[in-house]
Amino acid sequence: MVVAFDQVQLLDVSGPLEVFTTANRYGARYDVRVISPTGLDVLTSSGLRIGADTDLEQLPRHVNTLLVPGRSDWRQAIADDVLVSLVGGLAARALRVASVCAGAFVLAQTGVLDGRRATTHWELASQLAAAFPQVRVEPDPVFVRDGHIVTSAGVTAGIDLALALVEEDYGADLARETARQLVVFMARPGGQSQFSIRMTPQPPQHRLVRRAMDEITADPSLPHGIGALTARLGISTRHLARLFRQEIGMTPGQYADAVRVEAAQTLLSSGLASVEEVAQQAGFGSSETMRRVFQQALGLSPTVYRARFRTTTAPAPAPVALSLPSSC
Repeated sequence: MVVAFDQVQLLDVSGPLEVFTTANRYGARYDVRVISPTGLDVLTSSGLRIGADTDLEQLPRHVNTLLVPGRSDWRQAIADDVLVSLVGGLAARALRVASVCAGAFVLAQTGVLDGRRATTHWELASQLAAAFPQVRVEPDPVFVRDGHIVTSAGVTAGIDLALALVEEDYGADLARETARQLVVFMARPGGQSQFSIRMTPQPPQHRLVRRAMDEITADPSLPHGIGALTARLGISTRHLARLFRQEIGMTPGQYADAVRVEAAQTLLSSGLASVEEVAQQAGFGSSETMRRVFQQALGLSPTVYRARFRTTTAPAPAPVALSLPSSC
């Protein structure tokens, strides 16, 4: 059962629905229904109307899977008492509960995520953690399973989540056929980090940390090891490491690597430099070092990142020079 409401993200609803209905073509037996708090049609974020199959008076006693999509203005969603009450009531009698994107906020408002691991769109993860500190937010995974509750990242990640549910219900072969029909990954490589800024620390209060961060971001290709930084700042390595941990939750080296990854991402997706040249310009020193850091941070290599994010259009073939016979 999918809960739809005004200004819901259209793809949060249609993506999983398409997975479940496509799976039915290969032997699954999903009876998918859409419910709205009023029982009436809802207007999605894109302006398209969705019709409701079931209203509050026709709620089934038992729900196999409850799926809660989201809307960009999650505060409006959790302020809707009728919506939150509906979701809370359905979640209490569902065998499995799932959310897509900002739908995690609605689940959190009902209390079903208390003490559980959860994820949401990378851009909203810090907001979910701040608004619901009792939820253990994990910003990177495409989806997170904690017991009978599964939460997914933003928008198209609902397709990943739905495929995982199909595999759980009917096995990998049927899920794979569904993914092939929809022309999507059976399991998306990498996490949300490949689409987002890897680290977004709060602005540091200590002037030395701010100065060190400014130096690193100004030119990531310069030597920014902790020894070089402390020599320029005139403090001990232990003191700088402690300040970084306190202020932004990472070491100077981790911060430098994160900045270099971002610089390399820009160079790889928008420039023509070779991978080795990008590694030098971004401050990694060698393509092998850059490959290792990319794998740790993004779950994929620089070459794969460039191929995936540089363009969605195949390059036009080079013109072929025709050899024409000379006239006589």
